[in-house]
Amino acid sequence: MSRKPAKPAARTPAAKSAKPVEVVGQTIERALEPLTSAVKRAAAGKPAAKAAPAKVDKAAMPVSPLAVPFPRMKPVRGVTLGTGRAGFYKHEREDLLVMSFPEGASCAGVFTRHAVGSAPVDWCKRQLEATKGEGVKALVVNAGCANSFTGRPGADAVRRVASAVGKRFDCRQRDVMVASTGVIGVLLDDAKITARLPEVEGRLEADGWGGAARAIMTTDTFPKGAYAEAKIDGVTVRIGGICKGSGMIAPDMATMLAFVVTDANISPRALQALVSLYTRNTFNAVTVDGDRSTNDTLLLFATGQSGAPKVSRAGEHRLADFRDKLEAVLMNLAHQLVRDGEGATKFIKITVTGAQSAASARKIARSVADSPLVKTAFAGEDANWGRIVMAVGKADEPVDRDSLSVKFGPHWAAQDGLIAASYDEAKMSAYMKKAELEVTIDVGVGRASSTVWTCDLTKRYVEINGDYRS
Repeated sequence: MSRKPAKPAARTPAAKSAKPVEVVGQTIERALEPLTSAVKRAAAGKPAAKAAPAKVDKAAMPVSPLAVPFPRMKPVRGVTLGTGRAGFYKHEREDLLVMSFPEGASCAGVFTRHAVGSAPVDWCKRQLEATKGEGVKALVVNAGCANSFTGRPGADAVRRVASAVGKRFDCRQRDVMVASTGVIGVLLDDAKITARLPEVEGRLEADGWGGAARAIMTTDTFPKGAYAEAKIDGVTVRIGGICKGSGMIAPDMATMLAFVVTDANISPRALQALVSLYTRNTFNAVTVDGDRSTNDTLLLFATGQSGAPKVSRAGEHRLADFRDKLEAVLMNLAHQLVRDGEGATKFIKITVTGAQSAASARKIARSVADSPLVKTAFAGEDANWGRIVMAVGKADEPVDRDSLSVKFGPHWAAQDGLIAASYDEAKMSAYMKKAELEVTIDVGVGRASSTVWTCDLTKRYVEINGDYRS
């Protein structure tokens, strides 16, 4: 989880216009609507400091009560994974992940739209533009330092990592994807990574998903993974993925960090269409605290090692089962982010119906899901529908006040702009004690709907974030 620096830094130039690969993703997303960094500066010109270990007290991080077990994941043919300790944390833990891919592998990605961005995000976007997603050979991920808001030195650090990995894997540096997560405003000490590459390379294995998920964690309390199998022309293909994220979760085009691999043989163009489409209602439909990261990255890889025929178009009928299973994997991972929300005790599904458009419904649902007053009411197991009505109104979207209705699970709180005649405080209080809750809001102006998943906001969230660096 990326974090802001303790001291303010000088402003960076305005964000440059979107790169072609990002524009393609955004264009695809819009078209498919109907279907569904300067370094942290010290005084007077001193050079940027190398990364200090992130201060996270793992002993004080009990596993989320909403946690789910790590799934049993079969090896995805063609990818091997290895982990190691680069030393970005003071305590003993692995914080480095390397994935290796075979010749001819494809890659697609979606990234944060954050105006600051990060050096790893810039690198991946630029290389995907240059290669068109063809020929990716490796992925390197570190936890403990985001390498964001680090200017040219940060970009140079990423390039050195990619160059070192390229030499070890006999490929061009542009065939190496890089991702980082951790504290914002601290320059990546790339020597810590390159020094460990020989060791990690020797530990590469096909069955390494669990260790990979643990290595990329920051304030996460449990490793997150998802797995599915699909049929393409009668051939079984595998889809496996991991992600990390606990706080600073309000993705905009992707999640904190997520890496999904399939052994299907799918062209980069088709992969890009799929990841752009399914991000919208999965990773972009969850929120923990309403804050977006500078490092949001979702990468989808296809090794082509399953034996299934090559597919070049995302809409081909042969991909029908694959599309469903890919969306399910992304949704599973996205929900785990919410379940591991910092200090979370409630997993909450918020659905808005009767909206003027899908975009309007999404905006209203996010307004409710991100409201601190709504989220603290859930933490207190209080069905405070007045706060929900407040959050609906502040979205500045069309609503009919006299038709507005709110329901908690099966229980009506408000109907047609008034407290529901059937409102029962005892039944409502009993429902609010559940760990998983549903809220349905009808705004009475149309037929569109949207769903967002969120969690409650507890004292523990304040403790975790107040002590993150100090």
